[in-house]
Amino acid sequence: MTQLQGQTMQIVQCERWGSHTDLVIKQVPVPGPLAANEVRVNLQARGISFSDLVRIKGDYQDTAALPFTVGGEAAGTIIEVGSSVIDLKVGDRVLSPGGCVEQINVAAQRVSVLQPHVDLAVAAAFRSNYATAYYGLQLANLQPGETLLVHGAAGGVGLAAVDLGKLFGARVIGAASTDAKRGVVTALGADHVIDSTTDFRDEVKHLTAGLGADVIFDPVGGEIFDQSLRCIAPFGRILVVGFTSGRPAVAKTNHLLVKDASVIGFTIGGLQRHKPALAEKNAVTLLGWLASGRIRPFISHQLPMEDIVEAYQLLVDRQVAGKVILTSHQDNPAD
Repeated sequence: MTQLQGQTMQIVQCERWGSHTDLVIKQVPVPGPLAANEVRVNLQARGISFSDLVRIKGDYQDTAALPFTVGGEAAGTIIEVGSSVIDLKVGDRVLSPGGCVEQINVAAQRVSVLQPHVDLAVAAAFRSNYATAYYGLQLANLQPGETLLVHGAAGGVGLAAVDLGKLFGARVIGAASTDAKRGVVTALGADHVIDSTTDFRDEVKHLTAGLGADVIFDPVGGEIFDQSLRCIAPFGRILVVGFTSGRPAVAKTNHLLVKDASVIGFTIGGLQRHKPALAEKNAVTLLGWLASGRIRPFISHQLPMEDIVEAYQLLVDRQVAGKVILTSHQDNPAD
């Protein structure tokens, strides 16, 4: 059994609503003794996302009570198992909840074992983005040969949608704001890339022989959504993923009526609460694709956990393609 008395660990917490610059980094005691059904995980890589910034402001729909630990998805190594745990062992490399802490006690059923060749940083970069994109494309019933337009295509969830869209057999158009970001989207396999800072309607129409996109994946909202309604194909589907523009869009139902089109809103949290069996099935599928190399999460920045403010500032400044990963100073996430 691990000796815990006197040990401390680093943690990042939000103690008041506001900005990422208000986050608190401190040393706290490591978690206490395990329950029989728990494992203790030494977290070595953690993913952060734009939604964290919304939670820190207190504006997220399911924001926890203060104080709360920042982040949520992580990967690491099991260092202790509870007395009733039989299918996990010390040394297993796992996906785990936890976020910006160094160790966590967690129920054994909440971790997923990784194949030995899967990099821990890559594992920490993939789960929330790919689970969201996969569920959205399922809801849209994306078919081989259809055209998928992905907005915010260089962001974490956008790149996941590009990657999965190609896996589904779709023709993918990625929209991003800079040459560098469009280069990343191209490298991940998009068939076409367009400049999201311009009026893109005519270009999408040109690329689709005047028909428009069959499925539009929109984590941006605002003006991007408004323009999307003008380049959607007959019987098209728009996926409302989020509002990184800061403005939720209002769907003009006359456009939807004329095009026989649909707007689909969804959250991965809703899937986990209301359809847990499907959420688990999707997670197993995605882990298999990760292990086999069929999906390729992209990491643009990797920083130590104590640089959490700088890491979030990269998101605020729109400097991130894919994911930002945070590591602990004593850890090597590639181990």
